[in-house]
Amino acid sequence: MVIFIVAILAAVVMGMLQINTEEIQIMQNQISAAEAMAITEAGLNDAFYELRIDDEWDDGFENKAFAGGSYTVEVESGPPKLKITSTGTSSQGFISKVFAKIIVGSSSPHTISIEKYIINDEE
Repeated sequence: MVIFIVAILAAVVMGMLQINTEEIQIMQNQISAAEAMAITEAGLNDAFYELRIDDEWDDGFENKAFAGGSYTVEVESGPPKLKITSTGTSSQGFISKVFAKIIVGSSSPHTISIEKYIINDEE
């Protein structure tokens, strides 16, 4: 009887450990995805900074290092309406993408109005 009870308790403990391990992995994935999104938004903000200084800026960035990861920013169309795509990669390899359609104001420092903002989806 004691051996049977010990076997059942061991099975319950192993099951609980498995559940805890999976929850920890889910939490780590969520943190990495949030990190990738933060890096992506940093790329978008960096592009906004450049556009506030120079409304004709369209160079973008290629794998610019940020917070252990990197972002790439592409700028399409011409002023005053632009489409900016920022792709961020976390240090763990998670990827996030943001599309923003914006209008750049004519007076310096240039104001930026966001017409459309799409997260992790194709337009």
